[in-house]
Amino acid sequence: MCGRYYIDSDVEREIYRIAQEIDENMREERTGDIYPSQDAPVIYGRGDRLRGGKMKWGLTGKDKSLLINARAETALERPTFSDSVRQRRCVIPARHFYEWNREKQKVTFYRKEKATLYLAGFYRGQEDGPHFIILTTQANASVRPVHERMPLILEEEEIRLWIGEDSRVGSFLNKSSPLLERRQDYEQMSLF
Repeated sequence: MCGRYYIDSDVEREIYRIAQEIDENMREERTGDIYPSQDAPVIYGRGDRLRGGKMKWGLTGKDKSLLINARAETALERPTFSDSVRQRRCVIPARHFYEWNREKQKVTFYRKEKATLYLAGFYRGQEDGPHFIILTTQANASVRPVHERMPLILEEEEIRLWIGEDSRVGSFLNKSSPLLERRQDYEQMSLF
């Protein structure tokens, strides 16, 4: 699961570098932790044309709850998600994301060799504008000690294919995310 992530000005500059068009709502820069229900920058588009813009994180469910993540393994089967996954995919750039361990301590996950993580997602319109959701997958060896789920992470060269190639959605939903580094503000040390 991914319940919070972090962006900085470098992440927003990445969007400007990758996207051919920038929505007017991107003009107001936002940095820091991103929480569910907040506006955040995303990359989206159709075909070969990528756009940068801000969308709200989380879809309103049937019971008015906020859905912030969807399992990649079942997203195409779930009526709530299937149409959006097939036709409205996006990428959520982040510097890093957080998970909490069993002791409720925050753990930060990032890539040492690459400054920006590209989280796979999808979106749909709601009454107050477009909302996005982050796809999650089984945690790999780097995240599993902390949590059993993690965001589905794309490489930069996969962004255009994820957003524009409808026929490749299934293969992306089954891909493995790269190994990540992790750090923790406080870590209990053992003497034994």
